[in-house]
Amino acid sequence: MGEQALVHGWHAVRWLLRRHPERVRQIWIQRGREDSRAAEIMDLARVAGTAIQHAEVRTLDAMSGEASHQGVIASVAPAQPWDDARLQAHLETLKDPALLLLLDGIQDPHNLGACLRTADACGVHAVIVPRDRAVGLNATVRKVAAGAAETVPLVTVTNLARAMRALKERGIWLIGAVADAVQRSQQADLAGPVGIVMGSEGEGLRRLTRESCDLLVSLPMVGAIESLNVSVATGMILYEAVRQRGGGARQ
Repeated sequence: MGEQALVHGWHAVRWLLRRHPERVRQIWIQRGREDSRAAEIMDLARVAGTAIQHAEVRTLDAMSGEASHQGVIASVAPAQPWDDARLQAHLETLKDPALLLLLDGIQDPHNLGACLRTADACGVHAVIVPRDRAVGLNATVRKVAAGAAETVPLVTVTNLARAMRALKERGIWLIGAVADAVQRSQQADLAGPVGIVMGSEGEGLRRLTRESCDLLVSLPMVGAIESLNVSVATGMILYEAVRQRGGGARQ
């Protein structure tokens, strides 16, 4: 059957069955579940011709490890990273203003996985990373992302600054997060087409990346600690975008 990835939770499995049913190979549903969510998943799976198996909760627990499966797990063909051309085509199809996340050289797979998971929750249309000097979509990233690596497009680009220029030409406003910015993230307009640009764990935004941003913002910090983990900071800014957009979903 080739390489497989496990996706947990009703939202992620339903999304895949609706958008990419050809990638879903098998579904396990907790035995005894007869609610509307289980019925919807089974209906979608039957239409797609996907095998369904009922399993005891302890079996699902063992399959998912530490992740919360909510009573459903799907085996899927793993998503492959996109290139810039596919991203540009994807942007043409969006119904809502673009919400993108650009990560400048994330090295820790746990951070990339956490960023993907938050990106999924916030309706991010794509996550963009450089091909070199950054962690790729490996097994640890997929595990930490808990299914989000299969639902959020991950775009790898050879030159991040060039990719940023292409986004700006499309009218996407690029907002970089840096500790010394005067303007706070909540003061920025995140309701329109924007790309949130986050730096690496130690270095932050590289000089050329920083100079390619349209606006620099900082997070409000009232405690004694002067910096945040990049995945935590990413979540804070993305949820501010969600608030300004009225909680809109990814289209």
